[in-house]
Amino acid sequence: MATIADIKRPVEAEWKQLERLQSECLRSENKLQQEVLTYISARSGKQLRPLLVLLSAKICNPVTDKTLRTAIALEMLHNASLVHDDVVDSADTRRGAPAVHIRWTNKVAVLAGDYMLAKVIGLVAEVRNTQILEIVSQLGRSLSSGELAQLHVGQSMWINEEQYNRIIELKTARLFQACAEAGAESAGCTPRQRKALCEYGRMLGLCFQIKDDIFDYSDLEEIGKPTMSDLSDGKVTLPLITALQRAPQPEAEQIKAKGERLKDIENAEEKARILEEIKSFVLRFQGDEYAVQRMLEYKQKAIEALSVFHDSDEKESLLYLLDYAINRVQ
Repeated sequence: MATIADIKRPVEAEWKQLERLQSECLRSENKLQQEVLTYISARSGKQLRPLLVLLSAKICNPVTDKTLRTAIALEMLHNASLVHDDVVDSADTRRGAPAVHIRWTNKVAVLAGDYMLAKVIGLVAEVRNTQILEIVSQLGRSLSSGELAQLHVGQSMWINEEQYNRIIELKTARLFQACAEAGAESAGCTPRQRKALCEYGRMLGLCFQIKDDIFDYSDLEEIGKPTMSDLSDGKVTLPLITALQRAPQPEAEQIKAKGERLKDIENAEEKARILEEIKSFVLRFQGDEYAVQRMLEYKQKAIEALSVFHDSDEKESLLYLLDYAINRVQ
């Protein structure tokens, strides 16, 4: 499997420019604000989304200052949404470290997220491109709609595959789609190129999210979150949805009843036992295998979308990024 360094190779010089500009954008005269922004930046993961922006631009034309500012704006919007989501979800950790609202307070987290959103507006204004403005604006609406949709269906906990697809479309697929589309637009792509990268980004996002959901039923120690964490938080994902559809109704109803009890169980051993039982149920009815099948179908569509481009280092990296999303262990 290609490494992040392999994927970055065609845009190494541009990536250094992006890091310098990103550092400037995260400076604040307010000491607390600077501390929080530094904390968020240090835990921003592998930054696949700004990398996608750069590659999507360069496969069309040279990367511009507009590309760099667009990439930073989209990553900042993503991180701001995560800070706010952690408050809404009462999540204790983010990427293996205390969430911002745990490290400080809910008020600090919300205000820090608001500040980052204001910075996003400023960056997009500097780009002076109404198409990119619309892409970023639409993404902001999609992320909020996705979180609200998840909260709404979460009241009953049990969702079907159609509802699940709608949520991951809004919360993840459109994020990757926006990065690819805005990157292409920033470099003056053709309509055909933009459409192709838009589809590629959407499929990449679906693969990325389903892989995250498969992790919940994995035993790999490298995973950055505890297994079964989604179900513990009351979120039902594709592997469990599929297993419930395939199982005899009486057994499926028993599993649902146990799942609903999880939020009220305080005894850690009892909770762990029920989670392990549900995990075994999913594996027995091959819910994880169905999720892998769906992910590979999306991968093939992403590959087909890139067929409009001639072979190049940038195209190779976009294919590497797709493989990385599917084969990663965290």
